[in-house]
Amino acid sequence: MPHVPLIGRLTGREYGAILIGTLIVALETVLTFVISFLPKSVIQWFYDRSRSLFHLFVGPPQPKSTDQQFAERIRRAQDFSHLCDIFGYVFEEHVVLTKDGYLLGLHRLPSKKGERRRSTGSSNGKPVVYLHHGLLMNSEVWVCLTESQRSVAFTLVELGFDVWLGNNRGNKYSKKSIHYNPNSTRFWDYSIDDFAWHDIPDSIEYILGVTKEPSLSYVGFSQGTAQAFAALSIHPQLNQKVNAFIALAPAMSPAGLAAPIVDGLMKASPTLLFLIFGRKSILSSAPGWQSILYPPVFSTVITTALRFLFNWRSTNIAPLQKHAAYPHLYSYTSVKSVVHWFQIMRNAKFQMYDDDVQRVMLVRGAARPSGVTAYAPARFPTRNITTPIVLLYGDCDSLVDIDVMLRSLPGHTTARRLAGYEHLDIIWGMDIDRDVIPHVVDALLQHCVAPERVEAEMKPVVNGLHADVLPDVASDTASIVE
Repeated sequence: MPHVPLIGRLTGREYGAILIGTLIVALETVLTFVISFLPKSVIQWFYDRSRSLFHLFVGPPQPKSTDQQFAERIRRAQDFSHLCDIFGYVFEEHVVLTKDGYLLGLHRLPSKKGERRRSTGSSNGKPVVYLHHGLLMNSEVWVCLTESQRSVAFTLVELGFDVWLGNNRGNKYSKKSIHYNPNSTRFWDYSIDDFAWHDIPDSIEYILGVTKEPSLSYVGFSQGTAQAFAALSIHPQLNQKVNAFIALAPAMSPAGLAAPIVDGLMKASPTLLFLIFGRKSILSSAPGWQSILYPPVFSTVITTALRFLFNWRSTNIAPLQKHAAYPHLYSYTSVKSVVHWFQIMRNAKFQMYDDDVQRVMLVRGAARPSGVTAYAPARFPTRNITTPIVLLYGDCDSLVDIDVMLRSLPGHTTARRLAGYEHLDIIWGMDIDRDVIPHVVDALLQHCVAPERVEAEMKPVVNGLHADVLPDVASDTASIVE
């Protein structure tokens, strides 16, 4: 299309994508409003109808096996506390006050199953590991697996680590500030910059203060890795407090999305995205949809959406695992943090949030009027990171371009390819106890403080994991049969 001011900033397909996206979001907003006022009896009616439709196509319901009952119990778990109860772990809750006034929930797994605790809220003399979730998630994603030996968190606890699980501002466990009400737009005015400047370093400082350890090991997933890349790059002193950074499905500057409509939205200006999604939380209707859809239908919707957006087939995640974990997948975050990712993907740079709405949006492939730009958003200086970095990535993950990523990281970075793995597979896959967790453990033992505290309790390795730390899943599942 010919270049016309305003109209010529984007292609016709991109404007069409924006129009369609706006209509979809508007429909979702209306449905969210309606669902919020529906009585429980009506919600139950919709749930029953979706259940009937499902069984009309797949056949009548069958008696549930022990594994299915166990997965159903995980699906129904209300929060982190209930998930830990299912597997028999005692946990602690902590609250971090960030320097800009947000209250972040931290969860701690300080002791093995059945281990007698010395005291709560203090040092236990174990090496510390900090796990952090991805975009639109919370700490539950680490503990909602159908087999405890496939949980990174539970495995590390049984190995003798003091495991902490973080939460981003705005999510299920961190939806509070001493300055702003969550109903205000100012509460949701944050991006990846704020996670890097405050959430990650303030959480690490709090954890080290409680545990009295000189440093901890960081294990991040997806956006949780991006937050660590950013935080370590802009806080030189933080590198002394993180002895190892293990990045699962690392995210830095994804090439783009598979869906043309979303890809068109990604190229739009931040102002247009805010007009479509608003300036508070994004996809806040997800819990409502979950309440009215029969679980297998809800799982199918999520699987279809992941394939549409990212071209992930999710074949490495067992159906029962999807049934159990998908209800724990979503948590609140700001529209601004998603816009930040759109900026990163559009510019192919791991940059800080761009507050300046650029006057000109060049169409891909069009000639730039000059070889010099008047303004460039600041990049995160990731080559300055001194903490040892270990990348574990799937070669079928559409969000990871490992060559581009390695060029932006320091030379001491090591990367391990996981054949056939997509994004979510790395935390929920059927074989992560053999393909992923052993690499995490090896990296921790190489870099954590005084690894002999853990190694002294280990027995010979079986299939990549130590025989004495594999929780008895049979006893876990048997305990829920009524």
